[in-house]
Amino acid sequence: MSSVAPPTTIAPSIRAPWYQKRTNQVLIATVLGIAFGHYLPSIAIDLKPLPDIFLRLVKMVIGPIVFVTVVCGISQAGDLKKAGVIGLRALIYFEIVTTFALALGLLVANVVKPGAGISHKMLQRGAVAPLAKPAEAGTAVDALISVFPDNSVNAFATGNLMQILVFAVLFGIAMSSIRSKVESVDSLLEQMGKILFAIITFVMRLAPLAAFGAMAFTVSRYGAGSLIVLGKLVGTMFLTMIFFVFVVLALIARYNKFSLWRLLQYTNDELLLVFGTSASETVLPSLMKKLEEMGCDRSVVGLVIPTGYSFNQDGAAIYLSMSVLFIAQVYGIDLSIRQQMGILAVLMVTSKGSAGVTGSATEAANATTASEAEIRSIGTPPVEGGKGRETNTSE
Repeated sequence: MSSVAPPTTIAPSIRAPWYQKRTNQVLIATVLGIAFGHYLPSIAIDLKPLPDIFLRLVKMVIGPIVFVTVVCGISQAGDLKKAGVIGLRALIYFEIVTTFALALGLLVANVVKPGAGISHKMLQRGAVAPLAKPAEAGTAVDALISVFPDNSVNAFATGNLMQILVFAVLFGIAMSSIRSKVESVDSLLEQMGKILFAIITFVMRLAPLAAFGAMAFTVSRYGAGSLIVLGKLVGTMFLTMIFFVFVVLALIARYNKFSLWRLLQYTNDELLLVFGTSASETVLPSLMKKLEEMGCDRSVVGLVIPTGYSFNQDGAAIYLSMSVLFIAQVYGIDLSIRQQMGILAVLMVTSKGSAGVTGSATEAANATTASEAEIRSIGTPPVEGGKGRETNTSE
């Protein structure tokens, strides 16, 4: 009996104080960053290097971590056929769910009409130009070809997650086929993985500082004025995403007999960090580590998570479909159901493969809409003040 007593008395002292929990630190830093950017914009605008440095440090190890995790997972899995089935099922799931997210965004945008009543002249080009840059729409064949690397070293240098994943899968399969001859390599990669995750553990201590700098810069640079004009779109978009998470994903989780709420609680650090830095790639390494700690097989984590970063961007899918219709509504363009289905088909291509690039969804939206002239060619251009298309080409 006496041997049972010590754990009950020691356990409370192990709990870290509230201010040492990263979730609380990131949340406090985010709130302070918003206040700092609002009241001291001249100083806050110079804090952009803080999140930039943090993102660079994280991206520095994302490629190697994905490579090591996938290679070790496949080489140690034994059953390559099982790994292939898991990868195929994941891709099918990703395509179905992201298509549903795109369709949901179109449906909500048609019902709520967030762009109705907003003059396109209110959306000054200068306010959004720093966030977006021209992008070109590609075909499905182009997207497929781009997945395969022509230079494995370049894939690591550019941080192309899908190309790294393809190279890692082939590397892991090759190692598995001659496992008895390369056991030392397998052991070396295993040790390298531990070192890389140790680096991430150290870097993540800087997360609150990055969240503070990111929020302070964003508020000081763009202010709340643009959000007031775009408030209906932003609010509708967030409500749609909340519905998608707590209804659609919750039903999927329930069907697969696990609790979505418990998963969200377990990954609350990562969720807050993504919110604070506006970059989901910052949490990929720690997310993979947590899933392995929860009992997920390494080969499954290594295949599904990096692939999902490119092919399962549900939030970006909702943003893309809603923003394209928002632009059309602002310019008074009435899109038919057939035209919207065409947009959906294009978005199914342009929404893929944008992982690892902060703000890449904006570039995908540019690729979809292409230009104001192309948007206007879909429907009937609005006539303002008796002027035609020439009136708005400078906007």
